[in-house]
Amino acid sequence: MANSHVNQSDDRRGGEDVVPARMKQNRVNEKVETQPPPDADKGKKRRKTSLTPTSETLSARHVDWGNLHYDVILHIFQYLPLVDRAYASSVCRTWNEVFHMPELWRRFEFELSQPATSYLKSTHPDLIQQIIKKHADHLQYVSFKVDSSTESAEAACDILSQLVNCSIKTLGLISTARPSFMNLSKSRFVSALTVVFVNSKSLSSIKIDDTPVDDPSLKVLVANNSDTLKLLKMSSCPHVSPAGILCVADQCYGLRELALNYYLLSDELLLALSSEKHVHLEHLRIDVVSENPGQTQFHSIKKSSWDALVNHSPKVNIVMYFFLYEEEFDPFFRDETPVTHIYFGRAVSKELLGRIGMNCPRLIELVVCANGLQPLDDELICIAERCKNLTAMGLGECEVSCSAFVEFVKMCGGRLTQLSIMEEVLIPDQKYNLEQIHWEVSKYLGRVWFPDMMPTW
Repeated sequence: MANSHVNQSDDRRGGEDVVPARMKQNRVNEKVETQPPPDADKGKKRRKTSLTPTSETLSARHVDWGNLHYDVILHIFQYLPLVDRAYASSVCRTWNEVFHMPELWRRFEFELSQPATSYLKSTHPDLIQQIIKKHADHLQYVSFKVDSSTESAEAACDILSQLVNCSIKTLGLISTARPSFMNLSKSRFVSALTVVFVNSKSLSSIKIDDTPVDDPSLKVLVANNSDTLKLLKMSSCPHVSPAGILCVADQCYGLRELALNYYLLSDELLLALSSEKHVHLEHLRIDVVSENPGQTQFHSIKKSSWDALVNHSPKVNIVMYFFLYEEEFDPFFRDETPVTHIYFGRAVSKELLGRIGMNCPRLIELVVCANGLQPLDDELICIAERCKNLTAMGLGECEVSCSAFVEFVKMCGGRLTQLSIMEEVLIPDQKYNLEQIHWEVSKYLGRVWFPDMMPTW
C-alpha cells in the first residue's frame, strides 16, 4: 500500500479527527516588585510606576481562548499546517468543532509519495481514508501531487474512485516527475477519473497534463459538466485525438482557458472556439514538442482560422512553447499568426526570427534561449518596428551588437517592462562597449538597467 502525505493550500487545509479535551486555564498571580534591588544606583532617578493594573493588562491575563468567536478561530485555523491544526483541535470542544467545519475543508491537496523516490514526508493511507469518510462531501477544490512512482499514481486513483459524494469544482493532477500517471493502465486511470466527472456535475477547472485520459472520458466530462467548464489543461495526453478536444469545444460554450499540444490544434477547433454561442476565449496555450528530430510532421493552420478566433475573442492571449529542432520550424509563421507570447526552449534560426518580426503583429513577449553565433541585429530591429505591443524580451546564448541592441531599446522605449539579456549576448562595437550600453539602455527605458549574469526566465 502506498505511503501518502496529505497537505493543503495556505488558505484551506485538512486535518485529523481528534478526541476533544478540556482546556485547562492556569491563572498566575503576578507579583509586582515594589522595592528596588539592593544594588541599585541610589544616585539615579527611578521612574515612577503604577501598581494598579490597567484594563489592558487585566484583559490580556483573563482571555478565555476557548470562547473565541467561531469566525476568529476558523480564520486562524486556515493558516495552520495540518499537524498544528490537529493539535489545536484538542484544546477544547469549541476548537474541535471548528476543526470539522465544512469551510475548512473546501480546498484540499493530497501529496502522495514514496519514501524511496521522494523527499516529501508521508502519512499513512488510513488517515486519508478517515478524511474522505468525514469530509468528502465538503471538498470543492482538490488537487493531487504525486512523484514519479507508480504506487503514488495508484494511490491517487484509489482516492478518486471514492469521491462519489463530492461536488468538486476544480481538479488538478500534478506529477512532480515523469512518468507517474502515464505508468498506469489507461482503463484504471479513466475509470477513476470518470467517477469525478460523473458525480461532480459542476467542474469548472481541470488540469490533467501528462495523463492517459482519452476521448471517451472527455465525452463523459462534457455530458455532465458542459455548462460549468471554464478551464481545461491537458498537454501531453497522447490518447486524446483532435476529435476528442473538438467535442469539448463544440459543447462547452463557457470555456475560457485551454492548454493542449499542437497536434490537437486544428482549423475546426479554432472555428468551434469562434462560434457565436461560445464565450470569448481568454487564454490558449499550445505546446509544440518534438522528441525525435525529423520524425514528427507538423501541420499548418490557415490564416482564416486564426482570424476567426481573434475576431471573436480580440483580447485572447495565444501562448506557444516550442521545443523543436531547427529543421522542424518550417511550417510556422509563414503567414500572419496572432500569437502573443513565444518561448523557444531550443536553438532557432535567424530566418525564423525574421518571420516572427514580419508575421506576429500581436506579439507581447519573446524569449529565445539559444540562436547560435549569427548576430540578430536585423531581426531585432524588425521586431521592434512591427511588433508594437512588445513589452518583454529575453535573450540567451545569442549574439547582438551593442549598437543594434541600443537601437532596439530606443525604438521600443519605456513599454519594455521586462528586458532580460545575458551579458555575453552583447557584442561591443565601435560605438558602444559594455559599460556604455548600461547608461544608454537605462536612458531609453527610463529606469536603471544592467545585463543579466544568468537567465531569469
